[in-house]
Amino acid sequence: MTVHIDVSLVRQLIHLQFPQWSALSIKPVAFSGWDNRTFHLGTEMTVRLPSDASYTQQVEKEQYWLPYLAPHLSLPIPTPIAKGAPTADYPWPWSIYRWIEGQTASMARIEGLNLFAADLAQFLQQLQRIDSKGGPVAGEHSFYRGGALTTYDAETQEAIKILRQQIDTVAVSSMWSEALSETWSSAPVWVHGDIAPGNLLVKEGRLCAVIDFGQLAIGDPACDLVIAWTFLNAESREVFRKALQLDKATWARARGWALWKALIVCAGLSGTNPLDIEKSWKVIDALMAD
Repeated sequence: MTVHIDVSLVRQLIHLQFPQWSALSIKPVAFSGWDNRTFHLGTEMTVRLPSDASYTQQVEKEQYWLPYLAPHLSLPIPTPIAKGAPTADYPWPWSIYRWIEGQTASMARIEGLNLFAADLAQFLQQLQRIDSKGGPVAGEHSFYRGGALTTYDAETQEAIKILRQQIDTVAVSSMWSEALSETWSSAPVWVHGDIAPGNLLVKEGRLCAVIDFGQLAIGDPACDLVIAWTFLNAESREVFRKALQLDKATWARARGWALWKALIVCAGLSGTNPLDIEKSWKVIDALMAD
């Protein structure tokens, strides 16, 4: 089911369910992710609506678990204020959050990659140390982030086959096999699930907040390390690696997560955006050089 999500719909939902805020201005945020559409509600709140039925489980999960995680983290994360109910015009639950100041991470906005890598590693360590008892085990709700890479084995093998004239299939297949060779054997830890520049906010050159916990789960932390190749360079990648102090097998699985995504994009199995394809080839190059 496709739902057109715009300012008019958000205004209608607020008027019906939260009339105390109906006089506040509503406008789209500068950067809205794929899973949800996000709008400013006044100057201190945001409205976040799943863009498809497959993302609706994220609402209840974030509403329940983010207040539990927040006190254990030194950086701000989204604070749920209210939960909206489905209507005839919008058939899924939705959320209102407190607005967090900051801009999405980019090379131009950060003070230095090494410092950024260290700050991010510290946040991930804090997240991983929080008691995970009773947390949402990785699965369909997290698109298997935090789960086993074998979920994407067939898709990866298909991508390797499609790209066989453009890649070193022996090296790529070896990297993929190594990623699948071991699983996370320790107790499950908290996993953000989508550590990417668009979900990392910076202010005055420093990492200042982490947002969009829709793929939150407990399990294997390897998927949260993919940014080592998608954003960091060789030097800052090593800073990130040393700070996190995770074992070799976890890093092998992290490479696997990065490789899977890059391969399926380059093979045309996950969209055809030329910019995404160009970035994914650079990720493959970084993985091969690491």
